[in-house]
Amino acid sequence: MRAKKKAPQDASAQLKRVLALTPRFGDGEEHPYTEIAAALDVDAKTIMRDLESFGERFDTPGAFVEGLEVYLGAKSASVRTNHFKRPMRLTVPELHALDLGLAMLRTERPPAEWPAIERARERIKKAVAVLPSEPLPANPYDVSTETAGVAHLGVIRQALSKHKKLVIAYRGGAATEPTSRTICPYRLLLAGPVWYLIAHCERSSGLRSFRVDRIETAEVSADSCEKPDLSALDAARLSGSKFVSDAPVKLRVRFSATIARWLREREEGTEEADGSFVVEYPLADLDWAVRYVLRYGPEAEILDPPEARAAIRERLGAMLS
Repeated sequence: MRAKKKAPQDASAQLKRVLALTPRFGDGEEHPYTEIAAALDVDAKTIMRDLESFGERFDTPGAFVEGLEVYLGAKSASVRTNHFKRPMRLTVPELHALDLGLAMLRTERPPAEWPAIERARERIKKAVAVLPSEPLPANPYDVSTETAGVAHLGVIRQALSKHKKLVIAYRGGAATEPTSRTICPYRLLLAGPVWYLIAHCERSSGLRSFRVDRIETAEVSADSCEKPDLSALDAARLSGSKFVSDAPVKLRVRFSATIARWLREREEGTEEADGSFVVEYPLADLDWAVRYVLRYGPEAEILDPPEARAAIRERLGAMLS
């Protein structure tokens, strides 16, 4: 009997094996390790390690619900999920996106790898040709973000490029009516699905962040912006979904011992005697503080400042009523 060859351990080889495993486990039935190992010409231990990688999570957020369950038995394994039952056909825009990604990849790879990349691009073009007719955009490679909710990005970029002030109508998270503001735009940042504009606000006399989807009107002014304080601008950044700035007010939050271990791996803070974990954040936006803490439900408590505690009491009272 021929011994199984030793499987390559690099990430690329494992990805190929995982892609080969996926359709085999799509039926939800148990499959012996030896059977799958023989089909892929590797040993059973390698198959077990690959299956374990299906369900591994290293950065799961609070309240994460697992959508895939892997059952590893002594001699066989099965996978329970609805994801494998979804249609796998790519749309025409998705295929164009893949083609664009491969074209960009080609510029970063050595010439010896160009033929393989071009063959993949040619297969994509053939796939597009035989798909059912779909309405194609005038420019299939257009990556413009001028979509609903961010209709003013073009005007903002124009002001940024010309170093001009912007006159905007902005509606804050708790506001019922927009307010007129004159701002000096400095930087556009993307956090998750949300665009933020970092700018100096004349009304607030300081550096502020504005959610672009809350800007109702925007007009480029004839007035030029002064050169920003680069040290202050570099201190303002987006980290995940949190706006971080040099704001003097600190938000102090105590997380319960139940989720303290998860927080310690992601945040800097102080561990309390009861196992809870206290974290401080620069507080640039009171609405953000309320939204952020409510994500953790009863596992998080605002300690300071008093206005943040009052804001979350008011929000909870409104929800209960």
